[in-house]
Amino acid sequence: MTKRPMDILDQVLNRQPVLISLKGGREIKGVLQGYDVHMNLVLDKAEEIVSGQAQSIGTLIIRGDNVIYISPNPQ
Repeated sequence: MTKRPMDILDQVLNRQPVLISLKGGREIKGVLQGYDVHMNLVLDKAEEIVSGQAQSIGTLIIRGDNVIYISPNPQ
């Protein structure tokens, strides 16, 4: 059965890290705490990935129009 995008996000909500690619080439990794229909995201334990190194940010709100993709993060 084909899953809807929101179903996939519900599966990882508060459970496992996701990788988010943003406009401007930025990548953020963190635990998805919430989202809305505009793809505004709330992340906990967020880290920005810069040159392969993770820089801790903490709790972060991302505006949905900056999101290119969201992917469950392979452990």
